[in-house]
Amino acid sequence: MTNPTGTILTGLISSAVISDCGTYRYRLTRIWDKSKPILAWVMLNPSTADASTDDPTIRRCIAFAKAWGFGGITVINLYALRATDPKQLWQHPDPIGPENDAEIAKVAADHRMLIVIAWGSNATPGRAADVMRILANSHVVALGWTKSGQPRHPLYVRADTPPMRADIPPRRP
Repeated sequence: MTNPTGTILTGLISSAVISDCGTYRYRLTRIWDKSKPILAWVMLNPSTADASTDDPTIRRCIAFAKAWGFGGITVINLYALRATDPKQLWQHPDPIGPENDAEIAKVAADHRMLIVIAWGSNATPGRAADVMRILANSHVVALGWTKSGQPRHPLYVRADTPPMRADIPPRRP
């Protein structure tokens, strides 16, 4: 549970896997009900959320997970570089991060987990394809598709948007 400022409230298990240098966040987890399954999210890159603070995207992911009956979320990203503006990704020599694909593979290996791909329109096609290969044997859904055929970001869809199958991406216009 979070309050409107994003600070984590009691009764929530919260963790983050962040590089020693603080440059990369490989995974973020929030669990509010251990008796229910965890919903995984794959987005573009981490912003300001960490083990003690949520950002608007994390709060929105939590809201979707609760509405769909899940007991927690775990968040991974195409790029592990912590940045508030996606343009910063392309200015960094390694926006993916040295441990990111291994963390994505750990989530993909948990076949009990439903995975929502939701990175929006800023991903490079090659990186998105690389991550989809890692997720190939997972149960993957999306919140819809951008005009360019990328999975929509949770902040840019209605709160009542249902998940849809994402194993066959739409044809691009």
